[in-house]
Amino acid sequence: MILRDAIAAAMLILTPASGTAAFSGSPQSPSPSTVRGPPMAFYVAKGAPDACGRGCDTWIAVEGIIDDEAASRFRKFLLQVDRDSPATLPLYFSSPGGNLEQALAMGRMLRQRPRVARVARTIVKECGDAQSQSDDACLKIKQSGRTLDADLSTRNSFCYSACAYLIFGATTRQIEPATAIAVHSSKTIERHPHLSERALAQAEQRGAVRADRLVAAYLAAMGIDRGLLDLVRTVNFESMHLLTRPELYRFGIDTRSFAETGWTSQGGPPGFIRKIAIARKDDDASLQTIEWQLFCENKSRALLTLLWTSDPSAVGSSSLSLIAGSEQPVKFVNFSAPEGGSLEIWKALIAYDALKKLFAVPSLELRKSTTLPDGKTDQKAIAIETLGLEAAWRVLSASGCPAPPVSAGMLTPANERR
Repeated sequence: MILRDAIAAAMLILTPASGTAAFSGSPQSPSPSTVRGPPMAFYVAKGAPDACGRGCDTWIAVEGIIDDEAASRFRKFLLQVDRDSPATLPLYFSSPGGNLEQALAMGRMLRQRPRVARVARTIVKECGDAQSQSDDACLKIKQSGRTLDADLSTRNSFCYSACAYLIFGATTRQIEPATAIAVHSSKTIERHPHLSERALAQAEQRGAVRADRLVAAYLAAMGIDRGLLDLVRTVNFESMHLLTRPELYRFGIDTRSFAETGWTSQGGPPGFIRKIAIARKDDDASLQTIEWQLFCENKSRALLTLLWTSDPSAVGSSSLSLIAGSEQPVKFVNFSAPEGGSLEIWKALIAYDALKKLFAVPSLELRKSTTLPDGKTDQKAIAIETLGLEAAWRVLSASGCPAPPVSAGMLTPANERR
């Protein structure tokens, strides 16, 4: 018998129709189906400078279905990487799941090697576009043992079912807001077709008990809260539960107080650049989502839209600015609905010369200043990276700089509406 924990992928990332509609990085619950695709592959990929983070251009790709021999291949691969590369390369996972026992064995191997694990698709350039990455010819390239030129993409990136347990083995797990991890209960697949229905049912029951015991011991060894197992037990094998950001934090999967994506170009028309961040508020009990959408309004200036989850208990009037070192701050105008709501909408026009100054610094400061009813001022600041901003702008401007949709343009500010 083989314990399997596999569900095929669904498209998770919602692409916004306009620059102010809603948060576009919120994934949807995946729909299950029979898992198909190539067996799990492991290879070293190399991209542009800072492709996998500041100062990082080389990573390990882990992708495909966790098949019955995946653990033995993974062990050989890791030994080879340890011999060939003195650097501790991060791992990027993209998998719909597969064999649970193999995933647990691979996760224990990871725990012996301190590495950062993330979720993203690796797009090998030699294979062509993203749709060609599972072709037979591409699979042979990925199995060649060579370091492959590639790009990373978090768009529609996922780690489902058994893949989730595999990534839990990493000593450091960084799950970007635009990616997804999903779990469900396991199922035993009996290889003997001539068993009676009763015998099959008994085998499934024994397998479920065994899987529960294996997973419980594994989660405890990896420092994952047992509450995750309680959750998994409520999710049928035929279904799937997408782990929310609070669950990632509560279960100890990703406990960062601030998580952000890079700046990435999005398809169109109209094309735009997007960045998403999720921050824990001061009380550590709730999360706040911030999304930036940068549009190329014309050849000389850009439109930066910021979407910010509102605090219903907030009082006073606020101002928002983006600061790049000692340069003049970029000041936003509030376009939120006058009756309030769950979303704050801020916009700023940025001249191209000012935009270039944003490219030149490693991080920006988003500063919100609120004048309280008693006359005092409350200031909050968030540091955000500029990683990928300049490269994404080059892609956007090369597309002919299409204008943003009317709904994303400079409408009447909230304080001037009637």
